[in-house]
Amino acid sequence: MNNEPSWDVYRSFAAVLRQGSLSAAARALGVTQPSIARHIDALEQAIGAKLFVRSQRGLSANDRALALRPHAEALLAAADALRRSAEGAPDIPEGTVRITASQAVGTHHLPAILTKLRRAQPQLHFELALTDKIDDLLQRRADIAIRMVEPEQKSLVKKSVGSFRLGFHAHLSYLENRDWPKDLADLRNHDVIGFDAETPFTRAGMRYLPGVERSMFALRVDDAAAQFEAIRAGFGIGICQTAIAKREESICRVLEEAFDLPLPVWIVMHEDLRSGIRYRTTFEALVEAFSGITQSA
Repeated sequence: MNNEPSWDVYRSFAAVLRQGSLSAAARALGVTQPSIARHIDALEQAIGAKLFVRSQRGLSANDRALALRPHAEALLAAADALRRSAEGAPDIPEGTVRITASQAVGTHHLPAILTKLRRAQPQLHFELALTDKIDDLLQRRADIAIRMVEPEQKSLVKKSVGSFRLGFHAHLSYLENRDWPKDLADLRNHDVIGFDAETPFTRAGMRYLPGVERSMFALRVDDAAAQFEAIRAGFGIGICQTAIAKREESICRVLEEAFDLPLPVWIVMHEDLRSGIRYRTTFEALVEAFSGITQSA
């Protein structure tokens, strides 16, 4: 590149990749569509190559644009981390903390935990990134992570807070009309709620379910909250955390002896954040809260 593009150019490029059109990117960033178009043109001129295929449907990223995407995302993550770090006073828990967690944890556990923390520390603000993928704290896409696997990077501060238990559950309204399953093989006679896309996590879980196959699922959905709502609606038998199911009197655990899988919980942050009082306060509050709702390993 002869002339280094400005930060706004990279931000617009990442927004178009995410949104798929100039207009949608402009709305997301709160700028005009011509501004976004100028930024894309400037980036293409700077690198000497086209990045998008224009059509009536919008913009389609070509291979070169897709190759640049992780670098643009890293720039945005770094900028967001810089913004968060610059907020607040250094000696009081004030400012924004970005937390990443699984969909189940973020939906069923974090709202109550963060409500209590916010009442105790009203100067704290939170951003939640709910994903079952493991976000990379080393790139500061998040400040604190709640993970179901032990992190291996030495530069991370981690605390084990016990385990959630996974088990099969069903609503009473479903079980009243069907025989209770006697063993895993008996699930073939039931409406089973399961995953849609196969992942390393689901493959690992299926090893604990001999005889259970994806073809048996009457409902396939990857969203953990949707799976739980299907259980609560009486659709059939599905897997969820026992800590969540116990909050609903009409949801019963089935096949407990056949399937009882511990899901370890770790609270993690980058070691560079230990000196920040807002991060340390949030980290310690999460450790205390989750230690109270998980089971000892």
